[in-house]
Amino acid sequence: MSPGGRPVLISLPSLLLPLKKLLLKERSPCIALQASRAAADARGRAGHQSAAASNLTGLSLQEAQQILNVSKLNPEEIQKNYQHLFKVNDKSVGGSFYLQSKVVRAKERLDEELRIRAQEDRGKEPQT
Repeated sequence: MSPGGRPVLISLPSLLLPLKKLLLKERSPCIALQASRAAADARGRAGHQSAAASNLTGLSLQEAQQILNVSKLNPEEIQKNYQHLFKVNDKSVGGSFYLQSKVVRAKERLDEELRIRAQEDRGKEPQT
């Protein structure tokens, strides 16, 4: 009831719209996970390892590359950018612990991807 004693009418669509938005938002990670699995299937075992690494670190390969500002998986460039970003985000120099932790997670994700790719390359070498 409203303050004037009149009943307040709420339409059903106005109640359902926020619920619909919430459900769609909750399904988005499922869609992303399905896409990740499809890409992993296309790459075979290494793809599944890469998808598992993304799930463990909470970052996709692309997100990790964006955080460390690298376009290719070059270990020297990754290390250089990591050291710089880690230093400038140090709390003792006025940086953000949150951002510094994102930099660390991105480095871990890229290091894991480098390890997976090196392992994949060793598996492709002809056996003698």
